[in-house]
Amino acid sequence: MKPLTLTAGIVLLAGAAIAAAHTHLLKSVPADGQEVSTTPASVVLTFSEAARLTAAWIQKDEGERTKLGPLPESATTHVMLALPALTPGTYVVSWRAASADGHVMPGRIRFTVSPQAPSQRAREIAPDDHGEVSEQRGAAGGDIKDDGLHRSPFLGSAL
Repeated sequence: MKPLTLTAGIVLLAGAAIAAAHTHLLKSVPADGQEVSTTPASVVLTFSEAARLTAAWIQKDEGERTKLGPLPESATTHVMLALPALTPGTYVVSWRAASADGHVMPGRIRFTVSPQAPSQRAREIAPDDHGEVSEQRGAAGGDIKDDGLHRSPFLGSAL
């Protein structure tokens, strides 16, 4: 009985190690479940290991699927897919990605385009010449970008 238990344990551990080796989504922009106030020009997918997208599409609510492309020709950890013009609503971006071991893994993210969503742009709050607090704009008059890197508006795209 003990050899059978040992064999079963080894099989379970080996199966868990193989499953853990498959690529998975680490991050996406827009994030899964995010509500955005403006239509994103693209979706960015970051995987745990290099993967080759074999298919990608977007679907609004229960509407028709629209293929996304062009897909990268080789395996990569970072994929950017251009999006068509989107109207307000909830969208699902779905894909299939082949990992290095040949397994095809499906995935999807959901996001909502809503003009009433909170602004994604960070604004500095600073007192004006009269000591009153008001919203400030970036050096060139544009909104200060909040891309998660916490860069200064004066550095532009240098980072």
